[in-house]
Amino acid sequence: MSQVSLREFRTRGAKALKAVPEGETVLLSGQTGPVYFLIPVLGDIGLEDRELRRAMTKASLRKNWRLADASKVKLSEEEIDREIDQVRTSRQRNITRQPNTTRQRKRAK
Repeated sequence: MSQVSLREFRTRGAKALKAVPEGETVLLSGQTGPVYFLIPVLGDIGLEDRELRRAMTKASLRKNWRLADASKVKLSEEEIDREIDQVRTSRQRNITRQPNTTRQRKRAK
């Protein structure tokens, strides 16, 4: 992995990446540290996009698990399931109470 300063990338653009070997990931770093990854697309764009989204999802889950572990509130599996059921029930009630304006518009036509 190569590292390029964010300032150099902003001012020189693609020229700042000329020294980076083809297919290598680039880490853009600012004054406060790493900021962005530039990941080259190799082959199928759809597959690459899916893999990148999967990696971002895993990172998000790891972050949430760290937050949950650091939390002083510890819930059992049953308490979590109960809370999920309550939210789903509440949302379902809200959906049935609200008139479906799209359906009403279609019926009016």
